[in-house]
Amino acid sequence: MNSPAIAKTCGPGRPKDLEKRAAILDAAKRLFTTQGFDGTSMDAIAAVAGVSKLTVYSHFQDKERLFTAAVECVCQDTMPPEIFAADLKGPIRRQLLTIARAFFTLVTSDAAMAVHRTIVANAQQSPKLGQLFWEAGPKRTQEAFETFLREEVAAGKLEVADTHRAAMQFFCLLKGECHAQLEFGCGEPLSQREVDAHLNATVDMFMRAYAPR
Repeated sequence: MNSPAIAKTCGPGRPKDLEKRAAILDAAKRLFTTQGFDGTSMDAIAAVAGVSKLTVYSHFQDKERLFTAAVECVCQDTMPPEIFAADLKGPIRRQLLTIARAFFTLVTSDAAMAVHRTIVANAQQSPKLGQLFWEAGPKRTQEAFETFLREEVAAGKLEVADTHRAAMQFFCLLKGECHAQLEFGCGEPLSQREVDAHLNATVDMFMRAYAPR
């Protein structure tokens, strides 16, 4: 992810402020991924970003808010808001496949898996951290997809009684066996051909379940 993209998605400000904010977020993402939440200090983030600790706190009041912002930016870079804009004139299958590919790329990335393992490992000691991650990443993504589904239902392209449940099913199907194996550190990563087959099969199953009757 490049810094301009991060700055663009994380709020307005003067160019120099945006550059510093982007540098802080980039440092935070790297350190949270490699050192974990507890192992990452605001001092370390400031040092890697090349700014003062006071500057870090002026942009993000505390480490929890910085963590939340970092997770949001990772999600937005891989799955930008426009990916969920329903193109009611285009084929819905193509839209679903685009969302599926972006989501699968995100959740199976090394950075995402590292953060996921950190959250799981600290679930009992730091339950609030898991809640912050859930709200900044998975929940926001699922809510955006639910909005997409409601628009497609209104246009008569899908027939979904419970968009929340359908969104949950879609993302769980996409994770599948591959994500579980990566989480446990076993098995081999899928080839691109296998990934394509998995994504297409998932989208086809979803379409068969919710196509208008």
